[in-house]
Amino acid sequence: MQEASSSISAVKVAMVGVGYFARFQLNAWFRLPGCKVVAISEKDDERRAQLENEFPHLPTYRDVDALLSRHEIDVLDVATPPNTHVQIISPLLGRVKTIVCQKPFCGTFTAGRELTAAAKASKTELIVHENFRFMPWYRVVKKAIDEGELGKIQQCRFALRPGDGAGEDAYLARQPYFRDMKQFLIHETGVHWIDVFRYLFGEPETVFADLWRSNPAIKGEDSGLMILKWSDGLRAVLDGNLTLDHAADNHRLTMGEMIVEGSQGTLTVNGWGQVHLRAKGSNELKSIAYDFQDRDFGGDCVYLFQAHVLQHLIEDAPVETLAENYLKNLLIEDACYRSASEGRQIDI
Repeated sequence: MQEASSSISAVKVAMVGVGYFARFQLNAWFRLPGCKVVAISEKDDERRAQLENEFPHLPTYRDVDALLSRHEIDVLDVATPPNTHVQIISPLLGRVKTIVCQKPFCGTFTAGRELTAAAKASKTELIVHENFRFMPWYRVVKKAIDEGELGKIQQCRFALRPGDGAGEDAYLARQPYFRDMKQFLIHETGVHWIDVFRYLFGEPETVFADLWRSNPAIKGEDSGLMILKWSDGLRAVLDGNLTLDHAADNHRLTMGEMIVEGSQGTLTVNGWGQVHLRAKGSNELKSIAYDFQDRDFGGDCVYLFQAHVLQHLIEDAPVETLAENYLKNLLIEDACYRSASEGRQIDI
């Protein structure tokens, strides 16, 4: 793997921002054959000093312009807070061939739409780092649906129960900025399942949401129900409460449990990432065997997403999370908050 990463033809990657979650991204880039991390930009002085100590042979800069003036790169991975995305990415359009941007993408639908249009005009390819659809169990669920094992899909429910949002010190040890987000459950976390539902079932037509706060120590909503409806009658429900947990050794592996119900069978995903199929009329649970690594985050979904991006860059394979496609997630998110505010179903 190291030999491939250091080859002349390796895709050259630089990162902007290396906070808590970006460490999973940096680690994945390091591991990917055919990829070479050439530099890092990090504004936080303490974090940058730590990176320089940890990776003494990896050039580290405070300023993105300084990085780009010294290194030729193929991909810039921007892993900074949403309110910085436009400020960081706009001046780089046309200068960098491919930019991967962390979610929540740009913070708002309007900002995301404007940045996406500017990127398209500049010929810079803009990809959103959305890794949950690459959690291995969702690829298994998608395959079962596409192969007709469940018949016509009628309902789906994901119970989001990571159990890490309770108490006065919630999120302080890992991502303390969560506590100050005015829009939290859907904007920061639920948007992943908006994307997963779109990946599994296509484009929904309406949304209804009821959102509330269970932990008074944080500012935004951390609990809620979001119901998406499709033209064929399918309903998918995100049932979220970040203060509650589910059965699992690692509550952040799947972060909850899913059930997908069709006319011919029911599929379940549990907290260990195990997938079971029950045929209609049967009491027998059939285990669907597949392999995944319980490594880094979410069944190594960050690595799998970035491998998908790398395959696109090397082989010109289609990429699933281009910004222009991802904008629909932000549109649905906006509709979700409107629904909760107005107490009614919203057309998307």
